[in-house]
Amino acid sequence: MRTKALKAGFLLIALLVTLVVLGGCGAKTAGQDTAAPQKAVVTDLAGRQVEVPVPANKVVAIGPGALRLVCYVNGADKVVGVENLEKQQPTGRPYILAHPELKDLPTIGQGGPDSTPDAEKLVSVKPDVIFVAYLVDRSRADELQAKTNIPVVVLSYGRLATFDEDVYKSLELIGKITGSEERAREVVDYLKKCQQDLHERTKDIPEDKKPRVYVGALGMKGVHGIESTQAKYPPFVAVNARNVVDETGKTGSVMIDKEKLLSWDPDIIFIDEGGLSLVREDYKKNPQFYQSLKAVKTGRVYGQIPYNYYTTNIGTAIADAYYAGKVIYPEQFKDIDPAQKADEIYQFLLGKPVYEQMAKDYGGFKKLDLAGP
Repeated sequence: MRTKALKAGFLLIALLVTLVVLGGCGAKTAGQDTAAPQKAVVTDLAGRQVEVPVPANKVVAIGPGALRLVCYVNGADKVVGVENLEKQQPTGRPYILAHPELKDLPTIGQGGPDSTPDAEKLVSVKPDVIFVAYLVDRSRADELQAKTNIPVVVLSYGRLATFDEDVYKSLELIGKITGSEERAREVVDYLKKCQQDLHERTKDIPEDKKPRVYVGALGMKGVHGIESTQAKYPPFVAVNARNVVDETGKTGSVMIDKEKLLSWDPDIIFIDEGGLSLVREDYKKNPQFYQSLKAVKTGRVYGQIPYNYYTTNIGTAIADAYYAGKVIYPEQFKDIDPAQKADEIYQFLLGKPVYEQMAKDYGGFKKLDLAGP
């Protein structure tokens, strides 16, 4: 009896040990399967077929605007290095204000619109994917990928940069690669809803009932005075405004002769606060010119936050559109508080309301006295 009991005991112990070992092996195998990298082939905005790991857990974003789009898709915690430019003067770039921790990451190159990607520094931080905007064309992207042996995915802001299909495609591409597809769809939907809301509020206003408007001191590869403007200016286009510069038949940045502004004599003038100091300096030298303008005489000059800094800060551009709408068509935007709306936009896109900081740096949405300090 005792022998039988001992045998039974040994058998039970052996069975338990076997189950534990098998269970442990099973758990390990399952864990390995879960962690195994998946490969997917995506088409980037240069039309290149790129094999990438999905989800990519470590990324870098180089070139104007690339890091911003990654942040919009909640990818800041996956970034393992940033360009030196991103660490300098965070003023004007809400995504850095919202994620100051990015400035503490390793430097992966100088950065800037005319810079050359630094393959050695990119390799040093061992990203799974390199996102890049503006810096490379198709062949240069292939060259960088060959040098680093890291997938290079080209993004684009398109022609319009604010409400543009290429922006939407870029966001969706980042989402697919980083495993944040749902978030990417939410961001695209939000941007489209903002565009629709701005259009719906203003689409039925007759052209002859709209004030004639102008925006000056726009940044264009540097800071400029009141002569720097833009035809088909995105915030004005968004609210169907009557931009006097559109009469030129041009699109994009335009440097006008100041006498042309006198002949247009718009009802409302917006000043990009990035160039406001230059406008005020010019006012002191040429007060008669400014005092000849209807908008100055009637006190209809307004400051707006600059949105072109390392290409388009989309959230700020949309906030500027709502502010422009509020100023140009107060009745159609009577429910909008521009500062609150800006923070709603920043909160959604970046997770933090940073309007107060932006206003502190530039002045914010307000009526301007050009003769002021």
